[in-house]
Amino acid sequence: MKIGVLLINLGTPDSPSVPDVRKYLRQFLMDGRVIDIPLIPRFLLVNGIIAPFRAPRSAKVYKSVWMEEGSPLKVYGHKLEKLVQQELGDNFIVRLGMRYQSPSITSGMEELRKANVSQIIAVPLFPQYASATNGSVFEIITEIVKSWQTIPALTLTGPFFNQDFFIDPIVEQIRSANVSGKFDQILFTYHGLPERHIRKGDTSGKCFTTDCCANFGDHNQLCYRAQCFQTTKIITEKLGLKEGSFTTSFQSRLGRDPWIKPYTDKVISAWPQKGIKSVLALSPSFVSDCLETTEEIGEEYKELFEKSGGENWELMPCLNDNANWAAGLSRWIAEQSILPRQKTDVHLQN
Repeated sequence: MKIGVLLINLGTPDSPSVPDVRKYLRQFLMDGRVIDIPLIPRFLLVNGIIAPFRAPRSAKVYKSVWMEEGSPLKVYGHKLEKLVQQELGDNFIVRLGMRYQSPSITSGMEELRKANVSQIIAVPLFPQYASATNGSVFEIITEIVKSWQTIPALTLTGPFFNQDFFIDPIVEQIRSANVSGKFDQILFTYHGLPERHIRKGDTSGKCFTTDCCANFGDHNQLCYRAQCFQTTKIITEKLGLKEGSFTTSFQSRLGRDPWIKPYTDKVISAWPQKGIKSVLALSPSFVSDCLETTEEIGEEYKELFEKSGGENWELMPCLNDNANWAAGLSRWIAEQSILPRQKTDVHLQN
């Protein structure tokens, strides 16, 4: 009996060339869960405006972060794939799949099907749930398997924003970086979403009311913004950080519609005038370094902070191929398998 595991991340261009970046943008932005407007306006917007004009600019940025082995997201994805395979052992077949471009979710699922696995555990590597990430992954996987004559047991794992295997390695990273408290502020900056995405998923009627996301509970347990604030809360409580020494904000907004707040660029540009001159920045909405971490947080926000009067801006890397992260993730995956318990014990590396 074999168990298939598909580790899934968002995706990346196959190369930093303009044609490959344009191809990636078209596939990514044509997803109705990413740009949630009707098909024809979305097609005209993406193919007539965004992809043609944005691709050349984005290609230059991708070149600046490209590693010798390829895109950081894919490089670290394959490293994690190997580590998880080593941790889980021969009873599991672990593959990496990208929602957009390669290696695709379709190819990964097909490889596991041909291996005749008895279960497929699909693991979206997005700590907090969003329709544009987890929701899109669930949609394409169910679309793929509906044409299969025989479907193995299928497990779609949920978000892990509050799980120790995700939280604890980040706590250790911060503790190591913030020796003797050298930073005036620790910034938790998460990828943003349009407010309408949050409202569409709200069933409580409390969305964006006073302190709604600050109080995590049944009413907002599937809300992306609330999960982000909860991630920050758990990490800072484990570190024993005092209120006022850390901030949660949201980056990467596009267009004219309001996105979830507070906006990272607005927050950091005001800090130096308030005496905040040294900042440690991290983004717990990503498990692998990518364009949004290395370039946006590491370079663009550093430049903005320094132009505003800041003196020290440090970016903490994502978990990437951290051994404890990989081992903890593997243990979590094993717990969701249908193998007998004695065959799924995973050793957590030190």
